Amino acid sequence: MKSGTKLAAGAFETMTYSVLQPVQRRRRSRSKRPLVLLAVAALVAAGSLAATQHWAFAHGTPHHKQATAMLTPKPVSARTLERLRAVASEQQVAAGAPFAAGTRLLLPAAPRLEHAGLGPITARAAILVDANTGAVLWAKRAHQRRPIASTTKIMTGLLALEHLPPNKVVRVNPLVTRVALNREGLRARERVPVWKLMYGLLLFSGNDDALELAIATAGSKGAFLRLMNEKAVELGLHDTHYTSPSGVVDRGNYSSAHDLAALARYAMAIPRFRAITRTHIAHIKWARPTYAKTYVNKNLLLGTYRGADGVKTGWTTIAGHCLVVSARRGGKSLIAVVLHAPDPYGDARRLLNFGFANS
Repeated sequence: MKSGTKLAAGAFETMTYSVLQPVQRRRRSRSKRPLVLLAVAALVAAGSLAATQHWAFAHGTPHHKQATAMLTPKPVSARTLERLRAVASEQQVAAGAPFAAGTRLLLPAAPRLEHAGLGPITARAAILVDANTGAVLWAKRAHQRRPIASTTKIMTGLLALEHLPPNKVVRVNPLVTRVALNREGLRARERVPVWKLMYGLLLFSGNDDALELAIATAGSKGAFLRLMNEKAVELGLHDTHYTSPSGVVDRGNYSSAHDLAALARYAMAIPRFRAITRTHIAHIKWARPTYAKTYVNKNLLLGTYRGADGVKTGWTTIAGHCLVVSARRGGKSLIAVVLHAPDPYGDARRLLNFGFANS
């Protein structure tokens, strides 16, 4: 056993290589073939780029760097973007303006149906107009200047549509929450799109909607009143003057049946205005904590008189009941206005029936 052990040990010691002896690995020489392939690919790419630039130069195509610079979008500030949207909206409205500048909205000739038989009209002033031609069909004290209550909002809505993009979001001015009734209940500093305020203005007849749209349009109530009176002059409304964007103030805020009919003819030719005023009920989603609002149009002819499609009601103690209505049947379109009327809807129905039967 000892000799075997010694032999084993000697054999172990005299072995040239052992698992415990470090082995020096020989380095393999790396092939230069991949480097050659990369060099060839680079040469091919350079040749292709040179050929492309040569072709572009020969055919008048901009240099690659120039083209890249031209195609790189430049950042636009939110204020600039909002201004561009507003300008675009105004241009669209201007391009689709219902009447050319200087057009007489109502023809100056005597009423065509002045001597035709018509039942009693209780209103102190009234008019019936062919909306297609602008011809006056029947009139009663048409140019008498009278307070017009919330029919003032026809002008307010018209100017808001002409100056504000419908999707523009406005922050409610705290002054708006303190206007006299009627109010829909706008909350101070809440953010509301313009189109939602338009439904509150023309269906619910909110005085807070009127003031907020005025401030959003012109920056202040006073500036908006100047816009209102300038627009009245532009449209040839010589019996009209505004001191309120809502009509809640009677003093100095007046118009005539003639001018309201002319204004209604202009406004109803604008698709957005017409779409709102012909709406009977509108269900509008709202931000928390309100979540939703339902506006019911105060024009009781909608849904009860065939063809009725607008436009605005109004009432104050001094102005009495005021009503501007529009109706269309077939190819005929009529506008009727009654001011300080004890029976506004009866008067409006009689005028419209008379017009459809005789025009």
